[in-house]
Amino acid sequence: MGRPDPAGEIPLLRRLWSGGHLLPDGASGGPAHPLIRLFGRWVRRPLLPAARLWRRNIQLRVVATTLLMSLGVVLLLGLVVIGQVRNGLLDAKRHAAQGQAVGGFEVAEQMADRKSDTRGQDGAGADAQDSGTWLNALVEQLASGGKGAYSVVALSSDSGETPYVASRGPRASGDVQPDSVPADLRRRVDEGRTAPYERYGKIVHAGSGDAEPALIIGKRLDDNNGDAYQLYYLFPFTQEEKSLSLVKGTLATAGVFVVVLLGAIAWVVVRQVVTPVRMAAGISERLAAGLLQERMKVTGEDDIARLGESFNKMAQNLQLKIQQLEELSRMQRRFVSDVSHELRTPLTTVRMAADVIHEAREDFDPITARSAELLWGQVDRFESLLSDLLEISRFDAGAAALEAEPIDLRDVVHRVVDGAEPLAEAKGTRILVRGAEAPVVAEADPRRVERVLRNLVVNAVEHGEGRDVVVRLAVAGGAVAVAVRDYGVGLKPGEATRVFNRFWRADPARARTTGGTGLGLSIAVEDARLHGGWLQAWGEPGGGSQFRLTLPRTAGDALRGSPIPLEPEDSRRNRRPVDPGTPQAPAEHPVAVPAQPRSALPPADAAAPSADPTALPGNGARVVRGGPEAPSDGPQGGQGPSARQTTPNEGESRPRGR
Repeated sequence: MGRPDPAGEIPLLRRLWSGGHLLPDGASGGPAHPLIRLFGRWVRRPLLPAARLWRRNIQLRVVATTLLMSLGVVLLLGLVVIGQVRNGLLDAKRHAAQGQAVGGFEVAEQMADRKSDTRGQDGAGADAQDSGTWLNALVEQLASGGKGAYSVVALSSDSGETPYVASRGPRASGDVQPDSVPADLRRRVDEGRTAPYERYGKIVHAGSGDAEPALIIGKRLDDNNGDAYQLYYLFPFTQEEKSLSLVKGTLATAGVFVVVLLGAIAWVVVRQVVTPVRMAAGISERLAAGLLQERMKVTGEDDIARLGESFNKMAQNLQLKIQQLEELSRMQRRFVSDVSHELRTPLTTVRMAADVIHEAREDFDPITARSAELLWGQVDRFESLLSDLLEISRFDAGAAALEAEPIDLRDVVHRVVDGAEPLAEAKGTRILVRGAEAPVVAEADPRRVERVLRNLVVNAVEHGEGRDVVVRLAVAGGAVAVAVRDYGVGLKPGEATRVFNRFWRADPARARTTGGTGLGLSIAVEDARLHGGWLQAWGEPGGGSQFRLTLPRTAGDALRGSPIPLEPEDSRRNRRPVDPGTPQAPAEHPVAVPAQPRSALPPADAAAPSADPTALPGNGARVVRGGPEAPSDGPQGGQGPSARQTTPNEGESRPRGR
């Protein structure tokens, strides 16, 4: 792996390959070199558009599949047809060659017999000289009738039964090389004596060295002197190859034409089906965008036409239902607004009367005095409900206005905590404020932010079952956040998304001790959206809950994350010891997120790390943490000593109510 470098034992090439940079001695690199990953991305980049087009275009997939299947069928049929034609041509050639060769062998035997008879009558003379001349005459005579159709070769026999005669060298017609006859065929011919043998071989021509396939048939015969020799017929497949090439060309042309024709037919057929589907998809997208008057163009009476009619009928019914719902919603908003405004005058009168009766309750008997107190309290609650209904009607009508100004959220939090102090004292709860050592400035509407935080703190105290409530502030990047943590009954799985619904209760049998209207969190989430921020909830049964308000530091900016994680560090899952070899079970609550790494809170004017862009409203995604450390455990009934101590880096800790 390359020569070792002076720094140690690990070769330089191996270090560069393993990690893309020089590693210290003994260190292991990454799984792949950066150049390999870069090359892989470079190879995949041109394929991505084609893959995307393949996934999104059903017409392309159908046509391509049809072409591939048609090509496969044409190739299979072509191979079968070519094989049948080839076998037929070979059989016909073989039968014709066998007949021609057998006739030639008979002619050679007859010529040898006649020559032997003539030699016997004239006496034995120069028989050795006449043998070569006789073979030349035999080859010329046999080959004269088949010029271009076959060639004739005469070779000496290698059986060893006759002496070698110098004048009997190999004879061949035309420019055929005598070594075109394979050696194994010559041995078989010598061994077979009088039986003819055949095999496929190649004819080699003198001078050019070209070879062409041929059928070779040979037989051992005796010449005019009675000496053994081998006579071969070589039948080339020139004509058969031309015929087979013509068949192949015809099949290839027909196959290409058939494949293209099938592809065109598939394209036309699929287009007739895909075009209405694409039209329906486009119209459905426009319907989803609010253009409820869009309809499909229907032609004919086929299945596609019935589909278009059904789609248009569905769109018409949908438009009608949406219009009815809009009208009902408009009437409902107007009714709530009108009723709320109309109730103002009688409520003011009832309020004045209730105040007078409440102030004079000491002069009444106990039962009447108690009734006066109940009347005064319920009128107060009715007034709060009426104010909430008016606020909800403004949100529904889109008439809510944001009056943003630079504010320090620490001041807002302190006012909220001071206002919740009497309730916290009654519940035996302390409210701890952390992360308030540095300014937390943002452009926001102070009235709306205070209303949101008041709802969160009061709910935390009410449902905290006497345990401490922690209010945490943090700032990072372009976002500020306030999280309210309690250690009470918590939330069951799925309740973190329903808790912001109007008049929703986790436990319907649970009474509201603070006289809430059930609209507080609904108004709070609308206030957060009006700021362009998020209001999210997390909870676990018996482990408390945490509500997080995230706002942009500059009004109108888009949020990319929150400085505080939605799931607190002291949640049950984060406190659980982790064994690296043990797989972790899924969380009980889908809204929770894993614990975040600890980091110091940056000043308000410092450059803070950017938040995670994957954090979306209400999804409980992982975000960048920018606050100080949370309590290691939830205080139980305010008895945990560690929870009551204020460390220097916790910011301002303000005990309330104990």
